Amino acid sequence: MARAERLFPGGVNSPVRAFRPVGGTPRVIERAQGARMWDADGNELIDYIGSWGPMILGHAHPEVVAAVGRAAEKGTSFGAPNALEVGLGEAIVAAMPSIERLRFVNSGTEAAMSALRVARGFTGREKVIKLAGGYHGHADALLVRAGSSASGIAQPTSAGVTPATAADTLVAPYNDLRSVANLLSAHPRQVAAVIVEPVAANMGVVKPAKGYLEGLRDLTSADGTLLVFDEVITGFRLGRGGAQERYGVRPDLTVLGKIIGGGLPVGAYGGRADVMSKVAPDGPVYQAGTLSGNPLAMAAGLATLRRLTPELYGRLEEYGAVLEAGLKDAAHEADVEVQVVRVASLLTVFFDDDARFARFFRAMLERGVLLPPSQQEAWFLSAAHGDAELRSTLVAARAAFRESVNA
Repeated sequence: MARAERLFPGGVNSPVRAFRPVGGTPRVIERAQGARMWDADGNELIDYIGSWGPMILGHAHPEVVAAVGRAAEKGTSFGAPNALEVGLGEAIVAAMPSIERLRFVNSGTEAAMSALRVARGFTGREKVIKLAGGYHGHADALLVRAGSSASGIAQPTSAGVTPATAADTLVAPYNDLRSVANLLSAHPRQVAAVIVEPVAANMGVVKPAKGYLEGLRDLTSADGTLLVFDEVITGFRLGRGGAQERYGVRPDLTVLGKIIGGGLPVGAYGGRADVMSKVAPDGPVYQAGTLSGNPLAMAAGLATLRRLTPELYGRLEEYGAVLEAGLKDAAHEADVEVQVVRVASLLTVFFDDDARFARFFRAMLERGVLLPPSQQEAWFLSAAHGDAELRSTLVAARAAFRESVNA
């Protein structure tokens, strides 16, 4: 880490890895297998980060590793069409009927940014509504928070983002349909898209209120606004059809990433054929990428999606319920007030203050359980988590909850 800190801001290549919210030194990971990782000091850790979501099968799944190896032997990048991207595209379209055509990119940020560009190009409108607390990557127009005025006009949350860039982004509270309706009324026929994480997972896991997603669908349809589901996290995580299948709401555009690359860098956006027809070279909305459709990422994604059976999702649901109940019981035994929120294999433990969570995090790490180092991030279960991992996790949690109350 000392060497890393001389090279990288904070010694890391993504901010939350720096352990700033929880204190201490990040673990430098040397290898991973299944539900476990080993750091450079030889410590074995039960992993609930899962590379922030892609590792639904667990780390280094043999079929995924073999698929990447076979693809690499034929070349690591072509800059030209390849059969693997067609195969993965067909698998995604088969799983998500709302996606009639799609485009592969290299990250969730790139996919969300591109989807909104397409929405503006299709509608001829400039404004976008996002929901407070939702994260759609680090594109300038989406690094915003709600302004102080009732208009919902956003203010930048990052240095380097200009007020002019943020001016066309409107912000409404999540799970508040009235606020979205008010923004659409205040800006009639000016909003190109509403973009939403159908299950919020970047302010901790927050479920959509009953009727919320359906309400967004109705409001946007009535206004001629496109509804964009950011399923970078929920896509193929909550089921093969993602959150849109789970909640029965069909968006106009969908943003994907993480699982569809099997742990390699990937993103995708897609949706209605008439909307996607605006993308170059078919239409006037320009977007390109040297490594888009990279054969290694396509191979890893295909190998992963082939393993996502109803039985696997049933097991993830079952083990997620066991973990949720066990954490609630452990917190109750320690007389600690927390909220445990779970949707399928996504889970968050909310404490009443960040300091208490930081103590809990460090106590779990000392006992060999690696959690996301922020309570605004989701825990990720994988198919590789079994009885042994859950037992060890809950034994650690009982002690860690007790330690969390000690200043």
